[in-house]
Amino acid sequence: MSQAVLDALKSKFGDAILSAESKHRDESITVAPAKLVEVCTFLRDDDKMAFDSPVFLTCTDRLGLPDETHRFEVVVQLRSVSKRHRIRIKVPLEEGKLKVPTLSGLWAGFNWLERETYDMYGVEFEGHPDMRRIYLYEEFEGFPLRKDFPKDRRFPLARREWTDE
Repeated sequence: MSQAVLDALKSKFGDAILSAESKHRDESITVAPAKLVEVCTFLRDDDKMAFDSPVFLTCTDRLGLPDETHRFEVVVQLRSVSKRHRIRIKVPLEEGKLKVPTLSGLWAGFNWLERETYDMYGVEFEGHPDMRRIYLYEEFEGFPLRKDFPKDRRFPLARREWTDE
């Protein structure tokens, strides 16, 4: 059944599916950033797909990998409870172009995961309702989960005055 998902995606979206593979019942596609929302909407709304459960959304920093064709990848995992299949969606991003459309309008559960990915890697999710840091203070410089982030760098603590407003 899972190969049928990959075949349907390749048939419907053609060149927007940059690659598709199935290994050990683990299906994965690579999607052009501009088509992410369209592909995910199809996966959620089509009766044969029925991907109703968002599992995770994050980013990987591919710096230093031997097959490094792009520095970053946004990675999304979806599952269909009724159809009992899952899929991993990868979106390649170049270092100077870390923008991808938000999926928080399709699955509200991705709202905070997109903010976390922004906070830790610097990926901006266009159209997100509240794109700001979630863990670190606004004055923090850099993105600590990038491989080139200096691990021994010290940052001053930010002090804020709290009000009851």
